[in-house]
Amino acid sequence: MAGLRERANIWRIHFPTDDIVGGAVSSGTLQYANVMTLLDHKLPSQILLQQGLETLKTFTATIVPGTLDIRERDEYEPVFPYNHPYINVRFRITGVAKSSNMPFNPNNYMVLSLTRDVIAHANQ
Repeated sequence: MAGLRERANIWRIHFPTDDIVGGAVSSGTLQYANVMTLLDHKLPSQILLQQGLETLKTFTATIVPGTLDIRERDEYEPVFPYNHPYINVRFRITGVAKSSNMPFNPNNYMVLSLTRDVIAHANQ
């Protein structure tokens, strides 16, 4: 589709059983690789930024095709182009909105809501 000039990987995050000392470590499985996408940044509230509080950076990503099994709590990772400002940075998927097109329609797409926690005055 026109305008989808980026590629991303989708990771399925799960929590295996506790280890020998009782701690569980999250693990990820690559669900989809090199999905056509376009990442868009949403601006945070200016009032929160002026107060120096922790802000939640939010993004939206348009994904094609819209028939993929992507769920909340999966992770989104841009992998192309190589000069992307968020290359290999993972985002938590907080919402999935699918288009009303039929699954066999080539114009089928989905829109993901993403977050990335950033602490104010931190180097990231």
